[in-house]
Amino acid sequence: MSNTMSEALVTTHALAASPALPSLPPVPWRDPHTASPEERRGYIQALEAACLEHPESADVRTCLGMAYAVNYDVYKSMDALEAATRLDPTHFWAQLKYAELQYRLRALPFAEKEALKAVDLARSGWQLSLARKQLQEIRTLNRASTRNMTLDKPLAMPTLVLGAMIVVMFVGMSWTW
Repeated sequence: MSNTMSEALVTTHALAASPALPSLPPVPWRDPHTASPEERRGYIQALEAACLEHPESADVRTCLGMAYAVNYDVYKSMDALEAATRLDPTHFWAQLKYAELQYRLRALPFAEKEALKAVDLARSGWQLSLARKQLQEIRTLNRASTRNMTLDKPLAMPTLVLGAMIVVMFVGMSWTW
């Protein structure tokens, strides 16, 4: 992974200082590996409480999704980030972090689509460079990937052909006995 993606976690500290959300705790770690499980749990509980206080805040949901991801709770992270993008479809950080989660899960076609949305939502050169770097990493991995296929083609004909080949082999082998 590149440093650009992991350093984006630190940038949410600016979101935490927002005057509209005084109860949002600051990000307690620069490196997620240095935070203890108890510290992460406490931070997640504080963010869950902030979500109850501010149910329409995409900032809080984005931070909660990131905290869940750091705590290796993928499904809750995905739910929180999807809720953030639903609450505010123009929220750059929610979109970028949602695309990053999909990238880390190796859902590369979906991650690329979401990262393109983040590129469109960038409001500064710095945000644009982060989103473009993420998109570049996704596309690089997508090109190098061996599992670069989608299961959108019908499988009925290949199944029938395989079945017919097995029957022919069975008949051929039983005929020679």
